[in-house]
Amino acid sequence: MKGQFPIEKFKSLRTPFYYYDAELLRDTLRTIQGEVGRHANFFVHYAVKANANSILLKMIRQAGMGADCVSGGEIQAAIAAGFSPGDIVFAGVGKSDWEIILGLERGISCFNVESMAELEVINQLAGQLNTTARVALRINPEIGAHTHAHITTGLAESKFGIAIRDMEAVIERTLSMEHVRFAGLHFHIGSQILDLGDFHSLCNRINDLQLQLEQRHIMVESINVGGGLGIDYLHPNRVRMADFKNYFGTFARRLHLRPQQSLHFELGRAVVAPCGSLITRVLYIKQGVTKRFCIVDAGMTDLIRPALYQAYHKIENLSSNEPMETYDVVGPVCESSDVFAKHIDLNCCRRGDFIAIRSVGAYGEVMASGYNSRPLPQAYISDDL
Repeated sequence: MKGQFPIEKFKSLRTPFYYYDAELLRDTLRTIQGEVGRHANFFVHYAVKANANSILLKMIRQAGMGADCVSGGEIQAAIAAGFSPGDIVFAGVGKSDWEIILGLERGISCFNVESMAELEVINQLAGQLNTTARVALRINPEIGAHTHAHITTGLAESKFGIAIRDMEAVIERTLSMEHVRFAGLHFHIGSQILDLGDFHSLCNRINDLQLQLEQRHIMVESINVGGGLGIDYLHPNRVRMADFKNYFGTFARRLHLRPQQSLHFELGRAVVAPCGSLITRVLYIKQGVTKRFCIVDAGMTDLIRPALYQAYHKIENLSSNEPMETYDVVGPVCESSDVFAKHIDLNCCRRGDFIAIRSVGAYGEVMASGYNSRPLPQAYISDDL
């Protein structure tokens, strides 16, 4: 929908840049608040890895969410944006000592622990600081989500998490440690999940595990089901946000929580992806032997998802209403994989046209690099233009 973009104001800005629709983000946050508000024991932690833009973080914090961090830098970014340490959880398979110490000294809510080895280190470091770390154990539920192989994380053999067969032994070890406190179980089965049946399966597995633990008289204070809710990349103008109603409703209906037990979510992509677009301009139209190339000034350094995952993003020519023509949309980086899309139809493109690559609010700006000595893209919020 071209009318939602202030093209006249874009003319004074250097491309490529990220453009965030603040009103769409606010609508999304209000929708999440409304759905979560139906359940007193539901809590959402925004997955900072999706987008650590400081303005977006402040908007998300003002909406009442906590923060899910996977590095010390993300903990620092969250605190700088005003998140209370008590609302921060720290996940990640490879936490460095300084990152663990940072979390302990700041008094974060919980460490999501991914191995026995990590648990031992957290106990040791907490002992050195004469404190106690709250920990949730990340368990691989052995569920294969219907998504891209590179973002499926809940299988039995994965660098992430603790195998189900080891769960009871690790819990027993946790309960015996002096400087950690067992606070719950953590799960995450993947990302960009559109088939809610995958979450049904996760609920069933958690229900079974809870019964198994209760037979051993092990009580779980909190359950963290991670994130993973996908968005509609095909139709960003028609489907403006993720299906939060059915997502939260699935867990409300199918997960058998105990009295006083809290349920935590770690949403990232579903919160911020729809509100972001990468704005780029056409440099050249090149006629190949059988193809027509639309060469733009954005590249894989600005948005790596198409090159990394062969990810689809809807692309629109904001400057043209002329008849459609077929293009390969490519960038200037000296790599053959610097391609945003192949054989797509766009309104006739000419040098200088503004091109919008849609739904890039997650894993876009935050993954940008300086390869080819290219400057990092700037970011602008609709409120400021």
